[in-house]
Amino acid sequence: MSATITAFERSPDGGKGLARDMPVRWALEEVGQPYNVRLLSFKALKEPAHLALHPFGQIPTYEEGELAMFESGAIVFHIAERHAGLLPDDANARAHAIMWMFAALNTVEPPIFNLALTKVLERDEPWYEQRLRFLENNIHNRLGALSGRLGDANWLDGEFSAGDLLMVTVLRRLKGSGMLDEYPNLSAYVARGEARPAYKRAFDAQLAVFTATSTG
Repeated sequence: MSATITAFERSPDGGKGLARDMPVRWALEEVGQPYNVRLLSFKALKEPAHLALHPFGQIPTYEEGELAMFESGAIVFHIAERHAGLLPDDANARAHAIMWMFAALNTVEPPIFNLALTKVLERDEPWYEQRLRFLENNIHNRLGALSGRLGDANWLDGEFSAGDLLMVTVLRRLKGSGMLDEYPNLSAYVARGEARPAYKRAFDAQLAVFTATSTG
């Protein structure tokens, strides 16, 4: 039975592959699992049928048989546990891959996401410039540490894993800001992730939805 995920009917990311169904699509493509997509309007996100699956009224959700889940990180972890290709067999290497999954979502992403929100929601506030500097400094601290840890390696800890999948997904949010360009090894790291055939298939599938709904 193929899994069904939910995604935006009209994604606010402008077809850039930033909506949170993207890492789930990518994970499914990496492990070679087919999936269906149920597209939702912003109105449908707040209706009882969807809230029964996702109490916070967001995307994505994941349904497979009697299992229903929300939260992209948890869904990626579930996929990685169920199918070979995203978590190493060695117990220690597996633990490290899971560690990097948490690091991507809990340590690296929050200041990046908050910076984007601040630029949209707080631009007219008197504390805007101070808040901006704080978040940018925080991001540079995170990127500097990550860059130092990655060094000349292709991936964070041995072979490509779910940790890399989520980290690349998070770092892509900085594209266009110029911040990532200050760390050449991280820019190259993101490019390697984007060059993976599974990533390209996931990106193209998400972009096709945006293109269809934008021109329809």
